[in-house]
Amino acid sequence: MIYNMWYAVLDSKEVKKNKPIFANRLNKNLVFWRDSNNNICCIDDKCCHRGASLSYGKVCGNNIACPFHGFQFDKSGKTVMIPANGKNTEVNKNFFVEGYEVKELYGFIWFWYGDKDKINDKIMFPDDLKDNKFSYSTIRDEWNNHYTRCIENQLDVVHISFVHHNTIGRGNKTVVNGPLAELDENNNTLKFYVNNVIDNGQKALSASEMKKEDFKYFLYFYFPNTWQNYIFEKMRIFGVFAPVDDENTVVYMRFYQKIVNIPFVKNIINFAGKKYSDIVLKQDKNVVKTQSKKESHLGMKEEKLIQGDKPIIMYRSTRDKLKKENNSFI
Repeated sequence: MIYNMWYAVLDSKEVKKNKPIFANRLNKNLVFWRDSNNNICCIDDKCCHRGASLSYGKVCGNNIACPFHGFQFDKSGKTVMIPANGKNTEVNKNFFVEGYEVKELYGFIWFWYGDKDKINDKIMFPDDLKDNKFSYSTIRDEWNNHYTRCIENQLDVVHISFVHHNTIGRGNKTVVNGPLAELDENNNTLKFYVNNVIDNGQKALSASEMKKEDFKYFLYFYFPNTWQNYIFEKMRIFGVFAPVDDENTVVYMRFYQKIVNIPFVKNIINFAGKKYSDIVLKQDKNVVKTQSKKESHLGMKEEKLIQGDKPIIMYRSTRDKLKKENNSFI
């Protein structure tokens, strides 16, 4: 993972009031809960006393109580009460578990993966999707691949006519012109443009032979783990690739639209968009699961990439650079 960045890790709706939830994210076993003000809290899911899972416990005001012996922990991971010693007895400072900085924004839970003294506000979410006129529906799917594999599938413009031949890839447009890909000045956003055409015997154009006006479709990837398919101004697909461990990812895919805002009608449109997106996502999953489940990286000797893989190449090189800049070798 890239260190010192905010990762989207859960859909907000997964963390309910008065009910702790377990989640394995970023190679950590975590427990999430909401405090009395509905704020999200997150600490390690292992009691420092006898090692029981805190996610099987219960919420007590702002704290979480272990199901085994009732030890209570606050959002920092500090043990604030040991029932066996008396509820007003001061607790030794050695009784604690690791606590984590989390935020709830845009319908997702974001987890700070890094040094606490370097926490910032750079949560990567598209500004225009913050428009309240957008409504959405969400897919949650578990993939048995490292999160880099899942991300690269969404950066792959070459596969569309083959994997999605009867959905978004109709038309047999197998020749990939470009693609054109660019990074913002902060290396946070990768934007890439797609121009796939029917093969009439011509050679694919290089990115240098094309202009942005030649590209009808474009997509975004936001480091470290979110993505957007800009279908048109009033319709988008937004994806989150939540790292679980070295071989597993939870994918959240949202269909956003602001074509219709009439309550009943918009629900029908959102449901239809969700179902179609689910079909497309499962087509991807059926192929990606046949790849190596391990992390992809820059300079992989077992792969021979082509011109059309430029977004993937840029993703790998940028990720490698960000890992080095943030002293992350995980």
